[in-house]
Amino acid sequence: MKKKSTSQSAFFNLRVLIGLFIVLAGVFLALIGFGTFSGLTASSAQAQQTPKIIDIPGLPPGFDCATIHDLGIDKQESLRAGLIMIACGEAEGGSASASPYRAFSQLVQKLVAPLAYGAADVDLITGTETPPHIIQSETYSTANPDNPNQIVVAYNDSRGAAVNNFSGASVSTDGGTTFTRLTRTTGQSPFTNTFGDPVILYNKTTATWLTVWIDGNGGCTLGGFKSTTPWDPNSWTHFCVHSGTSDDRESGYADNNPSSPFFGRMYVSWNDFGQSEQIRVTHSTDGGVTWSAPVNVTNTFIRNVQITADKVTGDVYIAGMDENGGNGCTSGCGTSRNNKIYRSTDGGNTWTNTYTSPAFVGPCRSVSGYFCTMYANPAYWRHMGWGQVAAYNHVVHYDYAAKVGSDPGNVFYIRSTDSGVTFSAPFQLNANADSTKAQWEPNLSVSDAGTLFAVWYDETPRTSSSCQPSSPTNLCYQMHSRKSNDNGLTWLSDDTLSDVASPLPLQNDPFIVTTYVGDYDYGSAIPTEHVTSWVDGRVIISGQSQQDAFTDKEPAGAAGIPCGDLVSFRVRCIAGARGDKLQAKLTLTDTSHSGEQVTITVDGTPNSVTINGNKATLQILNPGVGPHTVELTNPAGCFPPSTPNCP
Repeated sequence: MKKKSTSQSAFFNLRVLIGLFIVLAGVFLALIGFGTFSGLTASSAQAQQTPKIIDIPGLPPGFDCATIHDLGIDKQESLRAGLIMIACGEAEGGSASASPYRAFSQLVQKLVAPLAYGAADVDLITGTETPPHIIQSETYSTANPDNPNQIVVAYNDSRGAAVNNFSGASVSTDGGTTFTRLTRTTGQSPFTNTFGDPVILYNKTTATWLTVWIDGNGGCTLGGFKSTTPWDPNSWTHFCVHSGTSDDRESGYADNNPSSPFFGRMYVSWNDFGQSEQIRVTHSTDGGVTWSAPVNVTNTFIRNVQITADKVTGDVYIAGMDENGGNGCTSGCGTSRNNKIYRSTDGGNTWTNTYTSPAFVGPCRSVSGYFCTMYANPAYWRHMGWGQVAAYNHVVHYDYAAKVGSDPGNVFYIRSTDSGVTFSAPFQLNANADSTKAQWEPNLSVSDAGTLFAVWYDETPRTSSSCQPSSPTNLCYQMHSRKSNDNGLTWLSDDTLSDVASPLPLQNDPFIVTTYVGDYDYGSAIPTEHVTSWVDGRVIISGQSQQDAFTDKEPAGAAGIPCGDLVSFRVRCIAGARGDKLQAKLTLTDTSHSGEQVTITVDGTPNSVTINGNKATLQILNPGVGPHTVELTNPAGCFPPSTPNCP
């Protein structure tokens, strides 16, 4: 399972396992969940190692633990794969805390630096928490482009671990000011018999929300639940995406652009460990009722990182990673990786590998089995460098993490202007240059106006020499962000997103591998805002930091201005050697109104400006140190402006 982040995804198909290890011809079993798992603890898992044939509730009868490596279960990142690793003694589950109640307090430690990005952080986890099943991580955030007040965040949630429910979601109907965790009268989420690895999509053509998980319902290995009223926990109904043998690390995308040739199409990609461990893709054109036959993207193991589509052209892209054998424990922590880009121009039917990056070293401080981890002594928070891909008008964006020299992790951005064929040299997004402090697990979203928002975990606020899980007073990391207002050509400064620094949260659920803090976070954008979520340790239960999911949003900065409406923004320019004048440029993308006037009010003083050649230049006299409040009124036309920038 995962705690508001993402980390194990890839299940096995009981049909294949039973066929292989029980050798019963003609047996056809539907994929089942893992049962209560109540008889398994970390200590009992160790006792199962000899013999290697195990027979416990929730696993196939006579499962042979010696086949874990042959079946690729050791390099799958789903919670279901983690359960198998724990049962076979190949991994340990978290240590449970003793207190049976949620008596939490929230740290209010704040950094001195100004909060340049986002609004107030919001805790996604509402309602009662009962240790040890209190882990939320690996997040996927989506907003409704037709109603920005509706935001849904899906995540791994272990509160239902005893009844095979490792999946959860929280819904906001007030634009992200408050969220409610979806809870049925049973006290569990609506997503029964699922094992995390969240995907949450909004399908514009049917006004439907869809989640996708590692699934154990019926014959599904990938499946989910959908609803047109997501705030109602009883409205979610099950659907199946794929019935395979061992699916892992799925991702998804919904094409909601009415101008796209594939408007309304939804895509799901994953690693199929039952078929050469390759990346496969399916799509739906009817709101998730039916799904196409899977298409093979690769013929060998390349990690499926994320799938997306160009918000303008409808071309589909998959970011993959060649992990070159994993942690590289035979030749050093975090050995070489290669980023790969795959492109489809026909709605996901055929794919071409357009780009393979030069080799780089994966982020790493320690190792745990196949995976690298961002913390050592003990190994904790596995991460291989995965990021998120985005595309806008033939420009493809990707951010990822890498180890550079002695620095365990930095976040880099690469950009392609030719539909993913060639990419720029890596650009480091994080400003912190301290080689003892890591940055890792980034996500990236692009809005309909071409603004980009990158978010990552950053150890800049860490003051101690090292961090250990569950120490509430030892602040270890904070979410940092960086924004581009011109489709990745230039970037604003690196600054904080989350309001406080967080302790390193403990993973204390015995049904989840100890090193797990989630494998990814997925951010997304609509015309008005970017939404993102993360794993946070500020909520204290029984005196311990624990994995909790928080969320925030950032204005896209390029929304259209309805006629007659007032738009306010802030110019964050500091006057220095430029003297007593400061200029900020406002670019208007609608040329049909190029002769009309707008009124720009700077710090309360109005100025009428005629738009010439699509651009207006406002001049601030005696600017001081800023920032300055600027308001734009456009009564005559409907201009979609970009966020102003300072020369």
